[in-house]
Parts: sequence; structure tokens; C-alpha cells
Amino acid sequence: MNWKENVKRWLEFADIDQDLKQALQDEKDEAQLEDAFYKHLEFGTGGMRGIIGAGTNRMNIYTVRKAAEGLARFTEEQGDVAKGRGVVIAYDSRHQSPEFAMEAAKVLGHHGIQVYVFESLRTTPELSFAVRYLHAISGIMITASHNPAPYNGFKVYGEDGAQFASEAASVLVSKVNEVEDELTIPVTREEVLKEKGILLIIGDTVDQAYLKQLETITVNREIIKQVADTFKIVYTPLHGTGDRPVRKGLQQIGFKHVQVVKEQEHPDGDFPTVDCPNPEEPNAFKLAIEYGKNYDADILLATDPDTDRVGVAVKNCDGEYQLLTGNQIGALLLHYLITEKQKKNGLPDNATVLKTIVTSELGRDIAEAHGLETIDTLTGFKYISEKIREFEATREHSFLFGYEESYGYLIGDFARDKDAVQACLLISEVAAYYKTKDMNLYDALMEIFEEYGYYREGLESLKLEGKAGVEKIASIMEGFRSEPPVDVAGKKVVVREDYQTSERIFVEEDRHEAITLPVSNVLKYKLEDGSWFCIRPSGTEPKIKFYFGVRGKTMEESEQMLEELKQDVMGSVGEKE
Repeated sequence: MNWKENVKRWLEFADIDQDLKQALQDEKDEAQLEDAFYKHLEFGTGGMRGIIGAGTNRMNIYTVRKAAEGLARFTEEQGDVAKGRGVVIAYDSRHQSPEFAMEAAKVLGHHGIQVYVFESLRTTPELSFAVRYLHAISGIMITASHNPAPYNGFKVYGEDGAQFASEAASVLVSKVNEVEDELTIPVTREEVLKEKGILLIIGDTVDQAYLKQLETITVNREIIKQVADTFKIVYTPLHGTGDRPVRKGLQQIGFKHVQVVKEQEHPDGDFPTVDCPNPEEPNAFKLAIEYGKNYDADILLATDPDTDRVGVAVKNCDGEYQLLTGNQIGALLLHYLITEKQKKNGLPDNATVLKTIVTSELGRDIAEAHGLETIDTLTGFKYISEKIREFEATREHSFLFGYEESYGYLIGDFARDKDAVQACLLISEVAAYYKTKDMNLYDALMEIFEEYGYYREGLESLKLEGKAGVEKIASIMEGFRSEPPVDVAGKKVVVREDYQTSERIFVEEDRHEAITLPVSNVLKYKLEDGSWFCIRPSGTEPKIKFYFGVRGKTMEESEQMLEELKQDVMGSVGEKE
């Protein structure tokens, strides 16, 4: 069907949701209608994410039912034991999140699959933990993470608490795509499922078990005790799910003074105080910085709506609060974990760090200096989780720490997705440690740079929405493939990596090598001075992303190198279309 036929099909469907029908009838912009119906909202290996509204290319009860129907068919093929183990469903503070969670439950329950639904909003890491704790076969998280308010999403987790691994994800995607008509998927009423015991509402028991595991994150509780009376934290959940678990977690490990940003404390899907609830964005910290100045806080923390990402700000040498990058937070956490654990009980010989291909090389340098191996994965935390599962199976490595540049960290593997609650606890402990030395996190970071080199990274994104945007992103990727850069910012390209063809080319030697990571539409280029840049379409947003990394002898040199690299690459984008 073309998009006009799809609109007609929805309008003529006898049992169409009346709010969605009214929205369609009120929409007079033909371009908007086309975008809402020209395709089905893509269900990828990590689930789906999109704008809430009427249409096959939007998040609504029918596209959610379609995704749940695919998961139901996938689960049925695994047999009655899998159906009995069930699916755990959680949701965040976004618009229609509770409704979407229950719609998914009603589809799964119709297939006789046991369903556990949280009684109120919960974080993504607790959903991951709950799948493991309840020995469920899979889990669903209704969230659009850090996207703007009009978005929502549907993420699927496997029995290990990680987002579905590559092979299983491909099968699930095919099951979702087999569903022909999203409007006619059968559901069973909520009250009927509850009467039959197929739908169970969960909450406090899982909360307490998760909080107990959080106590294992601390490395040296005595450090917190030393400064607990004077150490001050400002925290904002950015209208999301983090308020209760972060505050409880900090309290139970000994932090006494946690000031929450009141204007952003309560869940609100409109995110009224921020343009975008993303702790990577400086504007998200505006209120927290005001609180920090009034409170003279040692550290500022902000988590995104589903609490899988955390941003951090501390005072710089000028006494102004400065946001740390995701790479810098990761370096501080890793350096502390290694050095403090080595002081206490030591680390196993096979302790290993996991990071993504677009994450700073500073982490690798820190790990190598202490005799630890670092393994790269594709972008996306599910690939880090895949490696943890592999470590458990082979025992050739033991997991120490996993992180990505986009503010995602995992310390304790009782959750298998990035966990901002864990990260809030550990980064606060790190800050407390440096306070005992009359330093803060900024001072500590400068000390690390002085020892390992001044690493700087950057990210540029082009937002390209709609059908035309998809085509433009494809054109840019094809342009870089067909005419690969020879030199950038005055430096020769010495290595080209194409993760779609699984090929690494050493340019000067004309030597080719296989890349052993899963196939992905990603390009990476390494320059003769160790700088690099990477290009990939976002899997969750209508964007193409450009990542950059440099290492200089001083901060000023690194800043200049980074700016020159960015300008040259971004200046060439138009030529590649």
C-alpha cells in the first residue's frame, strides 16, 4: 500500500482508537501525513523509537501491539517453559508509557505468556536487573531514553538482562515484520489476565533486591565516611525515573547531603524545564548549576528520563561548574576502580575493560599502564553486554568496567545495560576520594591528562528527518565509501575501517584485514598522528553522527587539533552527498 491507502485503511477501520482517528482527521499537512504512513516504524535490533502519534511510522497502541505480537511469536517458538518464565515490562515518565506497557502486556497475555508489569515507573537498569532476578525469558522497556518529549520507544531484553544479542535480535525483527496488520492484533483485557494470574503487578520486592546489589558498587566505604559530613551533591532526575533509586542508593552508602533540583524532581513527560532531557546537553544542567552555586556543591549529577545515562559537572580552576564529557567521566571511574581495587584486594590477571569503537583511547592507555586488556565493541551497550556473557562462558576474561562516550557506564554486572544509578554512586565516591586529598574531579582529570596525554573527543550530528533525511544519510555514507578521504586536517589517513564490509585497510601497505565485530553501517578513519574520526547513522534518532578523537601534549594543542579535524571532515560532508 502507498501512504494514502494506509491513511484510508486506518480511517475506515471500525474499531480504530477514537483519539487517533480524530488526530488523523485534524491533520491537514499532507507532508506530515505522508511521513506518518509512508512506511512502518522500523523495529531494529534494539527495538523501535519514534514520534508519538497516529500512523504506521509513529509510536501508538497499534505499532506497540505489532512489536509485542512479534515478541509473543518469538517466545512461543521457544516452548511452554519460556512462556511460563514470562516477560517483565517497565516504563518511564514519557507520555503514554503506562498505556504502551499495558498494551504490550495484553498482547503477550493473549498468547498465554506470563507477564510482570511494574506498578509505576522504573529505570531501564532496574528492568534489566528484574529480568535476571525473576528468571524471565525477556523484558520490555517503554522509553525513548534522552530523546525530546514527542518521542517514545520500545526496547527488548533477553534472559540475561541485556538487549537482544545480534542473532536473536535478527529473528525477533523478522517476527515483528511478519505481522501484516497492526490494527487487528488480538488482545485480552487487563482484568481478565489478572484474574487468570497471567498478569502480575510487581514493585517493592524487586526494588529492594536491586538496592541491595547497589551496595556492592562501592570500593572503599571508609572514604565516604571521612567526608560525609561536608560532602555535598546536587542531583536532578530531569523529570524522569531516577529520583528514588539515586537518592536511596547514595543514602545507603553513606552520603548525607543530597540536594535535589525541585523544579525537575517529579516525573513529567513534557520535560518543561529543558529543551531536551539529555545530560549530555549543557542546558540540561542550567538549574543544577544554580543550585550548585547556592549550595556550594562538590558535584552535580543529572540522569536522563530512564536513568541509563548520567552527566557530571564540577568546579574548574576558575571556580565555575564545568560539564565533564562522557569519555572524561569514564576515565575517572576506570582510573579509580583500577588503582583503588589494586590497593585493597588486587585485580584478577584477566580483568578486562570494555569500550566501544567511538570511545576515547584514554581508557585503553590507563588500562594498559596497569596491565589490563581493553576490548572494543560496536557502538551500543548491547555489544558490551554480549562480551560480558562471552566472558562468563569462556572465563578467559573477567569483567571490570564497561563504558561508552555517550554517558553510559556499567560497574556491577547484576544489570546488563548501562546503569546511571551505579554510575552516580561510584562517581560520587571518586569525588569523595579526591576531596580527602583537597582535590576535586577537575583536578583529578588534569592529573590524568598530565600522565597519559591530553585526550579530547568531539561529536557532530546532522539531524535529517523524514523520508528525505533517510535518503540523504544513505547518500553521505555512500559518498565516504566511494571517495574515501586521503588526508584530513593535513594528516594522512593510514587506516580505513568499514564495518559494513568487515574490512580494515592499512593504506600505505595496501594490506587488508578482516574485522571480527558484527556487521554495522559504520566507517572509521585513523590518521598518522593517532587522531581518528568515525561516521555512523544513529540507530535511534534521525541523525548521522560524526565522532572525533585527538591526543595532544597540552590542552590547548588538543583543542586546536580537534577543531581542525572537525572543520575538515564536516566541510567535506556536502561534497559526499
